[in-house]
Amino acid sequence: MTSLDAFAERKLAQLADANLRRSLATTERQSDAIVMRDGRRLVSFSCNDYLGLSQHQNVKAAAIAAIETYGTGAGASRLVTGNHPLLVALEARLASLKHTAAARAFGSGYLTNLGVIPALAGEGDLILVDELAHACIFGGARLSSATLRIFRHNDTGHADAILKAERGRHRHALLVTDTVFSMDGDRAPIAALAEICAAHDTWLMTDDAHGLGIIDKDADTDDAVLLHMGTLSKALGSYGGYLCASRSVIDLLTSRARTLVYSTALPPASTAAAIAALDIIAAPALRAAARQGTRVYAAPRPARGAEPDRAARARLRRGDASSLESVGGRRLSRRRHPAADGAGRVRPTALCLLSRSSR
Repeated sequence: MTSLDAFAERKLAQLADANLRRSLATTERQSDAIVMRDGRRLVSFSCNDYLGLSQHQNVKAAAIAAIETYGTGAGASRLVTGNHPLLVALEARLASLKHTAAARAFGSGYLTNLGVIPALAGEGDLILVDELAHACIFGGARLSSATLRIFRHNDTGHADAILKAERGRHRHALLVTDTVFSMDGDRAPIAALAEICAAHDTWLMTDDAHGLGIIDKDADTDDAVLLHMGTLSKALGSYGGYLCASRSVIDLLTSRARTLVYSTALPPASTAAAIAALDIIAAPALRAAARQGTRVYAAPRPARGAEPDRAARARLRRGDASSLESVGGRRLSRRRHPAADGAGRVRPTALCLLSRSSR
């Protein structure tokens, strides 16, 4: 055994002892919310395709047409020959949706945060992050070499106190939060955070990965956010990430965001699918259907601050998992995540594809 394999085996044993070792399960998605895994037919509560748009005929047709026109891949980075016309159209649609002057598409949501945050903040700057923010936000913050401070979940008073104590010692400050938190399904107090950021000359950045297409946004609150980040791979049913902001910020990212400069552009099919999905999510009835699903499946004891009638997911503690063992006589495919408190979380996600027969 090489020293590398020995190292890997030791780490795997440690992860297993802590119940943190992960593995992959081959899963075939079928119609509605049905999946096949290990020969079993399951109802999926583990998918981020909230509106079922990855299976929508218009979205699939747009992807197929893009392949026929542009081929399967972009062929190069955006700055070389990969800036195909569909990307330009997609970015115009995203900027319009978020009421910003411009937008830039990235290879994934994770790559967006890993590229944007270090491009805007560095040594001598201050970054504040909600303690339950997505891992890629923390990844981008740590890559930046800026001072990182973590504020208690949705605690605006704590964020304000950190800025009062430390803002004056730093050149620039950036506060980053999810809009809808991926595990508990609760929402950030964006309006209150915007007021705090304005008082301390701090740039507010929101990650709307789990809100786009689901939550009806307040235009005034949106306007107070300087940096709108999100993903194309959840409610839109495609793949990729984006950042919407002012023209000068987007131009800076085009030159300085390393995950954009040094990555091959999004494939035409993913881009076209996202554009088609943006057409579809304009229908309020579709968003309402996703929220209705959480009324049917939400936990009897929702997470602190959870709004099961406003988001597409709710949270159950591991001890509540027995209530998810069967629905209509079928086992459920669900997703479990470890938590700092050691209890872990079972995260059910309600989908528009959950038909009455699935229930």
